Amino acid sequence: MELDLTGLTTRAAQVWGGVRLVPLTRDEPVTGLRLHARVHGYQVGVVEVDRRTHYVSYVPHGFVATWSDDDTPVAAYGTQLERGTAGGKPPHGMRLRLHRRTARRVERNRLRFLPLHVAVEGYLALHFGGPEVVWEEWSQRAVRRGLSPRVEEAYVGAEVEGLADAVKHFEIHPDQCGVLVYVADAPAAAFVVPHPDDYRALHTTLLQDLYGELVHHYATLATPVPPFDVRLPDDVASLADLRAAAAREQAEWARFHDLTMAGGLLGESYATSRVHRVGDFALSRFLPTFRVKEENHIGELITDRDGRTAYLKSFRLSEAHIRRGHLLTNLAAHHWHLATTAAALGVTEPQLGLRLQAAGFGALLREDVLARYRAG
Repeated sequence: MELDLTGLTTRAAQVWGGVRLVPLTRDEPVTGLRLHARVHGYQVGVVEVDRRTHYVSYVPHGFVATWSDDDTPVAAYGTQLERGTAGGKPPHGMRLRLHRRTARRVERNRLRFLPLHVAVEGYLALHFGGPEVVWEEWSQRAVRRGLSPRVEEAYVGAEVEGLADAVKHFEIHPDQCGVLVYVADAPAAAFVVPHPDDYRALHTTLLQDLYGELVHHYATLATPVPPFDVRLPDDVASLADLRAAAAREQAEWARFHDLTMAGGLLGESYATSRVHRVGDFALSRFLPTFRVKEENHIGELITDRDGRTAYLKSFRLSEAHIRRGHLLTNLAAHHWHLATTAAALGVTEPQLGLRLQAAGFGALLREDVLARYRAG
């Protein structure tokens, strides 16, 4: 599927240094669905995927879609040795919040979900079980534990250079229901909500969201990007002429943006999987086809029965993320057989094995097999 932003209008961009925010407005808000924020603070949380699978992540806030001295878990800082005496002081550490599932119905008409974690969970779970066929090259760890533990890194929005100032100073349009974030004119994230009131309440959560290493790198090294200059013709002689010229410029900017700047996000096909249904709406996650050396995004969205997007949040993958997804997808497509996968990728089997090691999957291969690959 492709992302459908029918009903959303692209407005003129606002620029702050290397950050460009492109507002998205709706002529009519999506009825029957509202989003509210539930702030957890800057903390680490444990998210339960199922009874056997959990992951630790930065979880600053949650969204609710409406149609200590206690037993709070603590993560210790490093290794600590304590005397086993009753009533001793607890270890020095940080509180952990437990989250039951990334999306969970809390009331009949209320769904609580963790923004971006629905999408990230889908990426982390990509062929998580490891080899489906026990070929001789795979280690016992790969057979018994698959890709566990799977680790990926991201940056909080507050650490993306210039984003905090942009969010603080930029104007929010009266009908604004979303924004596309660009860093060094590279698409970084998309955020869409059903109603303008939702957007005004959730605008600052852009600083609490997750951003990939590539976006952080671009923000650190970016030079100021040029604004979108409006050039009016010389024959403007009345207010009517001025309105017509402004409308043409606005339409031209929207066409340029949607087809060129946002083409890598909006013009690509994604594999989607439904996570939860709430009334007439469905919460889904989407994954790209993992095109190497191209723009790739993961994300989550809520659509109505007609397929219109009511909610959208995306995460741009770094080159390392893409390589890992590309390797796993191809291995799974060829039943985890190294020689067959290598032939499909146009490389030798030793080259594929070394690529797996460079991508962080070296532990999945037997050590003697890796040594043979290194020896050529």
